[in-house]
Amino acid sequence: MKIELEQVLPMEIEKRSFEIITQELGSRVLEEEKAPIIKRVIHTTADFEYADTLVFSENVVEKALEALKRGASIVTDTQMAKSGINKNVLKKYGGEVFCFMSDEDIANTAKEKGTTRATASMDKASLMDKELIFAIGNAPTALIRLYELMEEKKLDPALIIGVPVGFVNVVQSKELIIESGCPHIVARGRKGGSNVAAAICNALLYILDKDR
Repeated sequence: MKIELEQVLPMEIEKRSFEIITQELGSRVLEEEKAPIIKRVIHTTADFEYADTLVFSENVVEKALEALKRGASIVTDTQMAKSGINKNVLKKYGGEVFCFMSDEDIANTAKEKGTTRATASMDKASLMDKELIFAIGNAPTALIRLYELMEEKKLDPALIIGVPVGFVNVVQSKELIIESGCPHIVARGRKGGSNVAAAICNALLYILDKDR
């Protein structure tokens, strides 16, 4: 069997990938401000279902970009998501990326209180004197705690990216964020992951950097 390989230069691979995504979306028209985010998630996952399952609150892209311009920082629930976010672009605007999951105090607090590290991490983040974007790709308990902190008026996130993957409380935790009224980008259903959380952050950062 002869396999025909497409000849693409290394620096052109991403551009060609996005062309293929656009072609395979066919006649489907994505809203202009959401299209770069949806396409980057599809590029990261090769899963076109995200064109249907990504939920955006009203004017969330504009609100997220304004927060990033003001120097908002990003808090993630995994080191994988942290490593995947483009910190050089974020730094241009004064932001940083934080993940507290490996911190010794988080492990101790979670053990003492009988909670998950993700829950303890959200509590720690709520004490930061910074405008924050939360990128949650793994732990539904992080989303649940964010919802509780917002209800308790202890936290007012600029954006919650809610894309944990899995089966236990994943769907329910995402619905809590959708219903919270907080600016959000959520992957409805069971799908998601740290790579999706990082992809959404990077899509926003690339939009911002492009417009600079």
